[in-house]
Amino acid sequence: MKEFTFERFTQTTDAASAAAARSGAMYLAGGTTLVDLMKIDVLTPDIVIDVGPLGLSRIDVSDDAISVGAGVTNSQLAWHPVVRDRFPVLSEAILSGATTQIRNMATVAGNILQRTRCPYFRDVHASCNRRQPGSGCDALNGFNRGHAVLGVSEHCIATHPSDMCVAMIVLDADIHTMRPDGATRLIPFRNFHVAPGDTPHIEVALEHGELITHIVIPHLPAARRSHYLKVRDRASYEFALASAAVVLDLDGDTIRAARLGLGGIATTPWRATEAEQSLKGRKASDATFREAAETALAGAVAREHNHFKIELAKRAIVRAFATAREAKV
Repeated sequence: MKEFTFERFTQTTDAASAAAARSGAMYLAGGTTLVDLMKIDVLTPDIVIDVGPLGLSRIDVSDDAISVGAGVTNSQLAWHPVVRDRFPVLSEAILSGATTQIRNMATVAGNILQRTRCPYFRDVHASCNRRQPGSGCDALNGFNRGHAVLGVSEHCIATHPSDMCVAMIVLDADIHTMRPDGATRLIPFRNFHVAPGDTPHIEVALEHGELITHIVIPHLPAARRSHYLKVRDRASYEFALASAAVVLDLDGDTIRAARLGLGGIATTPWRATEAEQSLKGRKASDATFREAAETALAGAVAREHNHFKIELAKRAIVRAFATAREAKV
């Protein structure tokens, strides 16, 4: 591991200013991603700034929204009684990821900012445009079974790894940040993660040194009828091959509105808005859900080893909506 300086601050403005002043600075929260990547020389910061003492670990509930501090752990958020009541899709998504021990350490902001688990990104001897811009992408013609089919480019097909983010995007969460000059900013969750395009190394809409302070999830009554379905190679401690986060607003057996997020198959947490629109006013049947699934995957681009993900994702969508349809709310 490369030698680095470790610093702590108690004020967010001080932390952001210190990070902005050094091009090689990175924030440390739970460390469940950063420390791993530092150990294998994928990330080599020259200064690591601990954000733990900043006090960003509150969950504040109101009738209109829930505000989640950046330092709240995944376990705290998943098991919070209001989250479990209002947003079961979020609780289910978080609890489907990692292990209990990791969820107890990992933070909400860290989850939002986690890096891809693409093996070529994590191998410093492989070509990876995310890790080293312009070096190429070995995944394109390599073993790409776990890679993305939506939001891909000729420069990167790495899958976004988060379960929590797939739920957050269907709940229309907002990310609040503080810039190094002390100015605050609100970034809609749907605009936060950046598809690779020609610049895979630009993954999120943050300036260097900008610090996530909290996330606000607006109250959405329909979200009580929601579900997160994750399909993976094994039952625990495994990333999704395909996942679906759904919200279903019903009037009898007619769909008033629906929301659909996809994970495990896209380069970013994926909101399938066209599929959502196609469900409005339709009967909440498996056949209707299958039509929406076809719409959601219409733009999929597969590689040699990941064709199966397209059909897998379609089936996950149908099953997730069918489960939400039967929920007792």
